[in-house]
Amino acid sequence: KWPKKKSLTVLKNRFSMLNRRHLRIKVLQMLYVYYNQKESMNIKNANKELLHSIDLMYDLYLYLLLTFQELRKASLVKMEDRSKKLRPSFDDLNPNRRFVDNTLIGKIIASDDFQDVCKRRKVNWNSDEKQEIFRKLFIEIEKSEVYFENMESLDDDFTSVKTFLVQLFKSEIANSSLIYNFFEEEEISWLDDIDLACSMVIKTLKMSSESEDFIYLPLYKENDDEKEFIQKLLKQTVSLDANSEKLIEELADNWELDRIAKMDVLLLKMAFAELQSFESIPTKVTINEYLEISKYYSTPKSNVFINGILDKSLKKLTADNKIIKKGRGLKE
Repeated sequence: KWPKKKSLTVLKNRFSMLNRRHLRIKVLQMLYVYYNQKESMNIKNANKELLHSIDLMYDLYLYLLLTFQELRKASLVKMEDRSKKLRPSFDDLNPNRRFVDNTLIGKIIASDDFQDVCKRRKVNWNSDEKQEIFRKLFIEIEKSEVYFENMESLDDDFTSVKTFLVQLFKSEIANSSLIYNFFEEEEISWLDDIDLACSMVIKTLKMSSESEDFIYLPLYKENDDEKEFIQKLLKQTVSLDANSEKLIEELADNWELDRIAKMDVLLLKMAFAELQSFESIPTKVTINEYLEISKYYSTPKSNVFINGILDKSLKKLTADNKIIKKGRGLKE
């Protein structure tokens, strides 16, 4: 019997699944869709789709966390089938229970809070088709080195238990074609989000504590403005579009706008909007964030180009009194 649920730790209010960079990337993705479907999509619909896409990504995170208890269930079913053989062996009747008795999996199952959020969001692996995924996946996992080493290990401290689940997730679950194919068929946008969701699962496992009940990450921090941040960033980027295009053409050494990579233009428009619309975000943070994002979402030479434009834009927008920051050091 798993330990009873304790009161939730304050850590849950200090972290969320998405940080500001993740949120900027989701806005970037939505803006790319918006500008390519401008004739059929207005800003209200774009905002709705943005929030929906983030909700879907959170469901993906929950699905992945649920894989551990589903694999435990598959293991128990296999144990029961082996015990019902006509001539069961000693091992059939006395199986190694190290995996099914994993204390961290037990905490996940015992967490009413986690189970309730999955139920509310209708995230589950309950159908026969989904259960077949875990039957097949467990057969593969049993052959893996990480599983074998865990089953033979004598270490039973919580750190060892946690380390095993992290290794199992990285090597067998996150890389499973069975899981990947299910996500691809269920929601095509999850293919873009799966790396982030997997990293958040690993973070969740690593922050688990023996003395606390299971803590999953909320989508947004409690009493924070992350949701407002993405909606305002989307709206302001579109609202300042004409001014931003004019500024890019002015600062890009007479380059025609259509000669600049579309993703570079989008990143610059977002950066301009953030610099002018968010009084509490330091200018250095804004510039560094978009430079980092450009490394992954634009061309190899974009980083240098965007850095040059942002440096020039900062000077011009400041001189024109369009960047107003409140708080010590925010203009640095």
